[in-house]
Amino acid sequence: MGASASSNRESGFSLIEVLIATGLLAFALVSVAQLFALSTRNNVAARYSTLSSMLAEQKMEQLRALTWGFDLLNLPLSDLSTNTAAFEATGQCAAANTGAGVGLTPSPGNTLQANVNGYVDYVDENGCGLGGGTVIPANTVYIRRWSVEPLPTNPNNTIILQVLVTPRFDRGVADEGSVTRLPDEARLISVKTRKTL
Repeated sequence: MGASASSNRESGFSLIEVLIATGLLAFALVSVAQLFALSTRNNVAARYSTLSSMLAEQKMEQLRALTWGFDLLNLPLSDLSTNTAAFEATGQCAAANTGAGVGLTPSPGNTLQANVNGYVDYVDENGCGLGGGTVIPANTVYIRRWSVEPLPTNPNNTIILQVLVTPRFDRGVADEGSVTRLPDEARLISVKTRKTL
C-alpha cells in the first residue's frame, strides 16, 4: 500500500510547477509580442527610407537630364524654364501642373529648408506627383526639395544639384532650418558640368 501511494504523488504536476511554467510561457509570449512590434516599426521605417531614396534618385535624374551644355558655336545652352514639379498622367496618377518653371535656374539659399516655388514638389503614398508650389496638398506623404547652386570656382559652367526627400511636414520648421539628413529621409548631391552637345 505504501508503494502505490508514492506513485500517485509523482504522477501529476504540483501547483508550483504549473505556476512557474505559466509564468515562463507568459514571459515568452510578451517577448515575442515586443519583437513583433519592433519588427513592424522597423519595416515601416525601412519603407519610408527606401521610398525616399527612390524619389530622390528620380528627381536627381530629372534635373540631370535638363539641358546644360554648349551648342555647336560654343555658346552656353541652359534649360531655365522647365517646370520640374509638373507630372504627366500615368497609370493611376493624374496630371499635376502646379509650380513655377525654373529649370536649372540657380536657387535661393533656403530651398532645402523651406517649400520654395519652383524648387519643391509633393508626392502621395502611391508615388504619384501632386505638383509644386508653396501650399502642401492634403494627400501629400513625401516632400521633395532641391537646390541648384553654381560651383564657386566655375560658376558659369558647373552647378551643384542637391535633392532632399522627407516624409516630414514640419521639416525646416521644427528643426530650425537644418538640412542634416534624418533617418527616414534621402539626400543626394551631384555636380553637372557643361559639355558640347
